[in-house]
This record gives sequence, C-alpha cells and structure tokens, in this order.
Amino acid sequence: MASTETIGSYGQALDYLLALVDHERQSPSLPRQKRIYDLRRVAGFLDMLGRPQDSAKTVHIAGTKGKGSTAAMVDSVLSAAGYRTGFYSSPHLHTFRERIQRNGKPIDEREFADLVNHLSGMAHRLDEETDLGLVTLFEFMTAMAFQCFAQGSVDFQTIEVGLGGRLDATNVVSPIVCAITSISLDHMAILGDTVSEIAADKAGIIKEGVPVVLAPQSVEAAEVIRAVSRERGAPLIQVSEDIKWRHGDSDLSGQSVSIEGRLGRYEVHVPLLGSHQLENAATALAVVECLIEQGHNIGEEAIARGMSKVKWPCRLEVLAQQPTIVADGAHNVYSMETMLASLNQYFDFERLIVIAGFSRDKSVAGMLEAMAPLADLAIAARSRHPRSMAPGAVAQLMRDSGVKEVEQFASVSEAVVRAREVAHSRDLVLGTGSLFVAAELRESVLGIEPELYPDLLPPDLR
Repeated sequence: MASTETIGSYGQALDYLLALVDHERQSPSLPRQKRIYDLRRVAGFLDMLGRPQDSAKTVHIAGTKGKGSTAAMVDSVLSAAGYRTGFYSSPHLHTFRERIQRNGKPIDEREFADLVNHLSGMAHRLDEETDLGLVTLFEFMTAMAFQCFAQGSVDFQTIEVGLGGRLDATNVVSPIVCAITSISLDHMAILGDTVSEIAADKAGIIKEGVPVVLAPQSVEAAEVIRAVSRERGAPLIQVSEDIKWRHGDSDLSGQSVSIEGRLGRYEVHVPLLGSHQLENAATALAVVECLIEQGHNIGEEAIARGMSKVKWPCRLEVLAQQPTIVADGAHNVYSMETMLASLNQYFDFERLIVIAGFSRDKSVAGMLEAMAPLADLAIAARSRHPRSMAPGAVAQLMRDSGVKEVEQFASVSEAVVRAREVAHSRDLVLGTGSLFVAAELRESVLGIEPELYPDLLPPDLR
C-alpha cells in the first residue's frame, strides 16, 4: 500500500504494517530498510508526533524470561488501583491488537486503523525529509502504543522491552521505575555470546537516579547490573534479598504466594502456574512498592485484586482437561528446563505427550535434551511463523536426542488432533518450543480464529 493512501479499515492497516520490515519474522520478501544501530530513527519519528512517550508515568521492564508476565502483573495491579493504564508488549499470540492494551483490553479495530492511518503519514515524511529511512514494524508499533496512550490520557504505561534493552525502540522513555527480570542466553547473534554481554545490553534501560528492580540472577548477570546501577546512581532493589516469597497452595486455576516486601507482607493468588511465576510476582510487587514510595495510591486490596486478575496466556496455561492440555511458550534452554521442572509440581499425570516446534535460530538441541527424558511421545510440528523449522528436521532432532517415540505433522492443528487420538484421560499434552506453537495450540483447542498473514507463511503451509 502506498504510504500516502488513506487507511480506512483494520485489514488495510495490517497490509500497511506487514509491508514494513519486521525483524521478528525476517521475511526475504519485505523491502530493504536502512540499518541504524541506535535510536535516532524512532526518536525522530516520536519527535514528529510531539513526544507522546512523555505523556504518562512509565514502568520499563526488560529481561530474557518473565518480563511479559511481570509487566502484565504490574499493569493489572495499577488498573485495580483505579488508574487508567496502557500496556505495550510483543509479540502477539492471535492478533496485532494484543500488543497495545488500554485499561486491560486490546484496542479495537477502528482505533487501531485510525492510529496506523495517522502515523503512516508521519512515517512517510520521516523517510522523505531525513536520511533515517523508513521505520521498521516494531518501531512503528512502539510509536503507535505511545500515541494511543497519550490520546487515551493514561496515568501509567507499562512498557515491555522487545529485544535487549540499550537499542530497543522502547528505550526512548524516561521511566519512574525500571525492572530487569531473569537473564539467560537468547538472541545471542544480536545481544552477545555470554550472559554478561546480554546483561550489559539489558542494563541499557537503567536511567540516572531511577530505581531498578532486579529479579534473581546468575552471579555474572547480577554483577553487571549492580555496576551499571552504581555508575548511574540508580537505587537497586534485589528480589530474593530485599523481597522474599513463600509458595502456598496451588491447583489448575493458579497458586497462592506470600510475599514479604520492603513495605509489608502481601498474601496474593496468581492465576499463573510455575515456580518462576512466584519470582515474577515478587518482582512485580517490588515495582509496585517503588511506585507507592513515590506517593502513588496503591493499597493492599488493589494489589491482591490485581494479582488475582492478571491474564498472560500460553505460560503453563491449562486449556482443557481429561486429557489435560497445556500451552507454554518456552523457547530457550533455560525456559524449557524451568517449565519442565514445574510439570510434576503442578500436574498429576501418567504419560507426557509433547507437541513441539522451534524457530531455526534457537538452541533446539539443548531444549530437546531437557525434554527427551520426560516425553513418552513427541509430535513434531511447525507453526505458521516463517522462521519455523520443518517438521522433518525437528523429528530427526527428537530421535537424535533420545525421545522414546516420535511422530510428525505439517501443522500444529494436525498435531493436536493426533495427540487427542492417542491421549488417555490422565495424560498431559504439552505444546511448547515456541510461543507461536503454543499460540496455535491455543487456537486449535479453544476455537480461536487467528489473524492469518498468507504472504509470510512457510511455503508448505500456504
């Protein structure tokens, strides 16, 4: 679509966005985009819009794992406290609109299209009048989120970093609190080969004098974050040292946790499973306490209510029972090991049937090494994502890793049909290996109609 053409519908808005360079998908059919290894382009774009990122108080959250869950918890608590809230996250599961939420709900198709229409003209001007080039899809969506929140006069915006921290398009904000969740090896071709290098990149969100909440880390990651915090005079709150938590009861609807914060003790129920979600809850609570210390009115009842209502799908999400069907978007070795360790703690099952697919740029062998001893049957499938591995290649890696029994199907939906055919009532069916596989499992089980982007599908799924 020409950049000067009026965008009048949601479908036209998607067409415009999908014509932008999308580094998440890296489709070779997309146009060339000028590479800029700093924030000049997104900053220039936002300047043309009147700096909407400055219109609300900002919580900025980075990390390898847990940043989305933690951000969703913070947003839910702020909403429960009566504030108007904006929440920006990525990627989406079923629709682009999920990425931009206001007051706990994705914006509607009309507002989405109007925002794209307004911003597309500015993007065209930026490309024509400067040497910065055309914004990428993520830069455009980030600007859309800030513009949406400014137009909606939100009180707080909770912003999840897309990738890394230092050069992420979201790192144009001036936060009042930032947080860094668990750091592990991921996106190494971009962020660095070691945990220390990745931590240094994520520490790029730390601002002069702004409190930093640090989730439990490896020694090398913690040392890097502490050093940057000292250098920038940023007060550091360390979860597990300054904030403690204790696991309570759990069932398939969620789990209870007692959190000993710096300002008090909080008894909350979180509708998310996994021991890692207790760490995320403690991290979110530490962020909320920083906001309370700054004078914002967030009571204990709002904290409890917000935590109990948080929604963050495809993270050990129970979709059906008899057999139990679970979706989890684990996509690196650390997250796979963490998720698998939670299975016996939270679920009572006989056999484990795994539906798995992976992106080509991930540590697939390491994830399968963790999975192989536990899986009674592994079904290889591919998501619609253009970076997804072919099922045959996944199946061979499964066999090489020692999985007892392996099958393969062209799509996740076909794999779900097969899993249900062979599963007994007390078996556990787990869809994992990629957030996109987990999302497609969710669509298949719950009957969700997804947005389809045919030009970006792998050739064998078109």
